[in-house]
Amino acid sequence: MKLNFNSLRLKKYEKITRSILSMENDFKKLTDNQLKDKTKEFKKKIKSGITLEEILPEAYAAIREADYRVLGMKPFDNQVLGAVVLHFGNVAEMNTGEGKTLTATMPMYLNGLTGPGNFLITANGYLANRDADEIGKVYHWMGLTSTSGISEGVEIDKKLVYQNDIVYTTNSELGFDFLIDNLADSITDKKLNQLNFALVDEVDSVLLDLAQTPLVISGAPRVQSNLFVSTDRIIKNLKENVDYELSEDTKSVWFTKKGIKNLEKYLGIQGLVNDKWEDLYRHLVLALRANHLMKKNRDYVVEENEILLLDVENGRALTGMKLEAGTHQAIEAKEEVSITPQTRSMASITLQNFFKMFGKLSGMTGTARTSAREFLEVYNLPVLRIPTHKPNIRKDYPDIVYGTIGEKIDATVELVKKAYKKGRPVLVETGSVSLSRLYSRVLLREGIIHNVLNAQSESKEAMIVADAGQKGAITVATSMAGRGTDIKLGEGVKELGGLLVIGTERMASQRVDNQLRGRAGRQGDPGESVFLVSLEDKIVIENGPEWVENYRKRLKKELENGKREYGKPIKKNRIRKVVERAQRSASDSSEDGRKSAVKMDDVLRIQRGLIYKFRDMVMQTNDVSSIIEKIKENYFTIYSEKLNLTEAKITDFIINNIDYNYTGRDIKQNILNDPKAIKKYIEWIAGKSWANQLIYLNTDFKRNYLERLAILKAIDVAWIEQVDNLQQLKSVVGSRSSAQHNPIYEYEKEAMHSFNQMKELFWENTIRYIYLSKLITQNDGSTKVEFP
Repeated sequence: MKLNFNSLRLKKYEKITRSILSMENDFKKLTDNQLKDKTKEFKKKIKSGITLEEILPEAYAAIREADYRVLGMKPFDNQVLGAVVLHFGNVAEMNTGEGKTLTATMPMYLNGLTGPGNFLITANGYLANRDADEIGKVYHWMGLTSTSGISEGVEIDKKLVYQNDIVYTTNSELGFDFLIDNLADSITDKKLNQLNFALVDEVDSVLLDLAQTPLVISGAPRVQSNLFVSTDRIIKNLKENVDYELSEDTKSVWFTKKGIKNLEKYLGIQGLVNDKWEDLYRHLVLALRANHLMKKNRDYVVEENEILLLDVENGRALTGMKLEAGTHQAIEAKEEVSITPQTRSMASITLQNFFKMFGKLSGMTGTARTSAREFLEVYNLPVLRIPTHKPNIRKDYPDIVYGTIGEKIDATVELVKKAYKKGRPVLVETGSVSLSRLYSRVLLREGIIHNVLNAQSESKEAMIVADAGQKGAITVATSMAGRGTDIKLGEGVKELGGLLVIGTERMASQRVDNQLRGRAGRQGDPGESVFLVSLEDKIVIENGPEWVENYRKRLKKELENGKREYGKPIKKNRIRKVVERAQRSASDSSEDGRKSAVKMDDVLRIQRGLIYKFRDMVMQTNDVSSIIEKIKENYFTIYSEKLNLTEAKITDFIINNIDYNYTGRDIKQNILNDPKAIKKYIEWIAGKSWANQLIYLNTDFKRNYLERLAILKAIDVAWIEQVDNLQQLKSVVGSRSSAQHNPIYEYEKEAMHSFNQMKELFWENTIRYIYLSKLITQNDGSTKVEFP
């Protein structure tokens, strides 16, 4: 007999679940006021030292009854089990339609009893606002505070938002607010003061699929390059396989030797790859990649003279996000839209490291088992499968494999036409915006009325999803990760077999495909799913074995010679498995990339932690004079020990950092070879300069105010430089792996060297700011520091 480890691990949680369910009748008998008073009772117990785990059964029973009285819905047994699993820091795998939204009310209420710092992370802003509005009624009725952290066109006070016990928001909104908080000048300006509990919906999409996309706050503009447009024009005139070559998987592109010579001839220069022309060559490479690797309507869309990146997993536009190191500007030049300024990264964090900062983390999804090992290794989150309330009767058919994309498209349309004639609703998933448009055009040609859900129709998402399960509805959509969970069957649709889901290509992860299948067969409803794939699909071209290319050519010849029937699926087992292997290869590659990203970001996480902790300490300390003294001691010592110091160099240092009016006449030649004497001299000059400053800083408040702001500005300037350096460093060390170097080791080594340089820059700027800054009283009576 095969052991079911999932059932074994669920046993302890099932026992707690039975305890909760046994209280149902007792809580039914309570009046509304008696039920509401339970919140005050629970809070008193927590204050007296009783743990959340001890009050969990009673608290869950209370909120379960409140759900019924306020929303008219009482969580089923499996939902209660899922809620117990979530509180103890696990990933609960629950099928689509099993009521994850209602399940979440229990752990959110229990943790909300402790006060602010509890977040339900949704897949998008629409869901955050919807659930905060609908589910928030239960929390309010029970005496807790809750709200959405997503504004709907109106500016909201985030400080007030995060004072609520429970906040519904998105990963990016919360992450950016955290980064902005750590650029604040005062502790009172910080909004996010507690990260207690995060419950992440569609947890695999957030913590795995988006793991390598860091949240980055950009600012401090770089000097704008004028090479983007000119290099783009040059690249557009080059010839493939002459000037450049594209890899078979279309993931890499490079100049040929002949291409380099042709470019040198055209530009009238020699040694294009030498240091002298480094910047020009870098722009040419950026233009080459933008033109041949970045695909319009797959990787980005152009809207209103702007480049909007697309989320590869769900086809949504990533508003406000830009590619770094000039890549975004190269795409803008390619598409002939306005070139936006290049900026420095001011603050950065990956979602992996952000969510690791929470006291407790858990997640919900319908598709986690295929990544259970990664969840455990990276986040220490066990994945537990929650049984369904009703048996799943959806039929999932094996893939139908075609030789060419054309055959696959025609077969897909025929399948849709058959269902359309019966009035059966169909959901057709495509891998990109351009393909969703292509299928739309083909369906229109056939006279089939349908809706299209992609990055350019997001504003109508709720309406399109609400209609998708109705009789006769045909919906063409980009990837359904995090969307379409609300598809409900219309009247008479069950009798037609339920929703038919057609995947038109395999995505890079089996989890995303399983999410698509899960849009059919909700809560015991009937439904069917099938994938129609071809050997010309992106995933096969990029990840399939080399022999597939020759097989594709052979199939085309057979088709042309009439030896193969058009539109006939391929039955060979070996060929059918090619798509599965290609997907597995893509998934493994993505996982390896995420693990590398985690290791690299761990370096940044440690450095970020030190900087943010230091900033908080500076903001909270009443008198920062002792910190200033340590900085002076450190920097004056380091500077004095520099080699080959001359009178001119010391004079320049003092004028630019300590005293604008210094003349340099007091320096004696005999001190130049004595670091201790140099340090003593600089300290003497600094003492005189500080005495002059204190004439204006004539109160402890003024002195402390200037010193504190000087430290904060200095650390921010140095940290912005460091973050930007590390962002650039990631792209540089990646290429070193081809030279037999370990990119992780190289990154760690360079990051440590860069951090030491950052400390020196911080000390230097602090000294310059305290000696050369001025306090200015403004017209409204407030004080402002004018930095040099």
